[in-house]
Amino acid sequence: MLAKAKTCAVVGLDGYIVEVEVDISPGLPSFTIVGLPDAAVQEARERVRAAIRNSGSEFPMRRITVNLAPADLRKAGPAYDLPIALALLQSSGQVESIPEAAVFLGELSLDGGLRHTTGILPMVVVARDEGYGTVFVPERDAREAALVEGIEIIPLRDLGAMVGHVSGNIPISPVSRDGRARLDKRPAPSSGVDMADIRGQEHAKRALEVAAAGGHNILFTGPPGSGKTLLARCMPSILPAMTQEEALDVTKIYSVSGLLPPSSPLIEDRPFRAPHYTISNAGLVGGGRTPRPGEISLSHRGVLFLDELPEFGHTVLEVLRQPLEDKVVTISRAQGTVTFPANFMLVAAMNPCPCGYSSDPVKECTCSPSVISRYKKRISGPLLDRIDLFIEAPRVEYEKLATPQNAESSDSVRERAERARQVQRQRLAGKSIFTNAEMGPVEVWDFCPLDDAAKGLLQAAMKQMHLSARGYHRVLKVARTIADLAGEDTIGVSHLAESIQYRPNQLGVMG
Repeated sequence: MLAKAKTCAVVGLDGYIVEVEVDISPGLPSFTIVGLPDAAVQEARERVRAAIRNSGSEFPMRRITVNLAPADLRKAGPAYDLPIALALLQSSGQVESIPEAAVFLGELSLDGGLRHTTGILPMVVVARDEGYGTVFVPERDAREAALVEGIEIIPLRDLGAMVGHVSGNIPISPVSRDGRARLDKRPAPSSGVDMADIRGQEHAKRALEVAAAGGHNILFTGPPGSGKTLLARCMPSILPAMTQEEALDVTKIYSVSGLLPPSSPLIEDRPFRAPHYTISNAGLVGGGRTPRPGEISLSHRGVLFLDELPEFGHTVLEVLRQPLEDKVVTISRAQGTVTFPANFMLVAAMNPCPCGYSSDPVKECTCSPSVISRYKKRISGPLLDRIDLFIEAPRVEYEKLATPQNAESSDSVRERAERARQVQRQRLAGKSIFTNAEMGPVEVWDFCPLDDAAKGLLQAAMKQMHLSARGYHRVLKVARTIADLAGEDTIGVSHLAESIQYRPNQLGVMG
């Protein structure tokens, strides 16, 4: 007898409906799975066999063939256990029927229990989009699945509960939408160093505020111990909270990566990722035999912090160039091509030379000019051209460290950044972008008007600083953010002058 059940596959961040076909025929006992399954899917044979027996049902000792259609789509992961077991029970006559408008997801344990399964969110999304009315998921993944509107979620404790529900003996109530995770109140970020804890560095703090308000990339340069890393770690505390749409985008990435905590089905805080400089290309941009998101995708809608920037491998840094421009990363492997979102803020820090003291007025530098030049050339010009703000973080004097200060807290800075972001969301409504940093040439032309005095200043800056076309647009986008923080519709001289000072002549760090 032939039985069918629906499930989903995940390729990249996209879900695809998969039909599980189970046929039981006379012959020597065997259990075969076809349809491009990976090792985890092949191992479902043993999990399903033990789960059926330990759930009180009978495993048929006949010739069993399982087909996962479409056959040309690679199947990976253990989410196929539940639909295979259910279709096998129907094919053997132990279950009368399987709901046709339902999708089944879940990994089985040997005792029949359902385990946490990665990628639930994108699979439920595709089930809804394809017109299915119900999705059966493991009980611990029900809150994550309930983030998706417009579809009924049935939580399952084990295979026995699934059999009881489809048989009509013990119906299971769907998940209530009232208790699902939401960001209606948009909570404040719960992590990061408070700006009030940093002494001195007022210029750098202002640059951080501008970067947070517009989503701009920023690079700190200064001697060791000047507070570059501490400043960077302030960024999460001043970033505006994510919208519901942004939170769902980030949650989908973490769900596929297996990094979503079951106790917190919705990622509420903007990501802050700080990989070590020994990271590989695949670790940064993603990859693997079955491509998975890398650090730049895990930083989507958040911050990627690269400390000791010149110590990263040259090829590792160069792979950042396209994602910084396109906001996505495309990974091509023999098995196919996948695209992951990578709309992140780059926050980087570096010393001015190998010993760190070439710009320090107190401690003498021990590096030769050629050594300093080679050190700075580890970062290419095209990569530097994609950074919006270049900030010098000088040594902090004793008086500033020892004297109590009434420094502004991160809460106050975040409120201004949130107001500026709200202005940007209204201005960019109807487009697929949310911040000034994401604007392209068309948006810059439409939304960055200059008064007459600012036009003259920009023309002079172009000639003296030899700005590229990309640099020209980045200066305007930063000036737009500064004007938004000031509540101005038109970019004035003061806004443009502040933007220009964040971009030193010939990108100062190039030497």
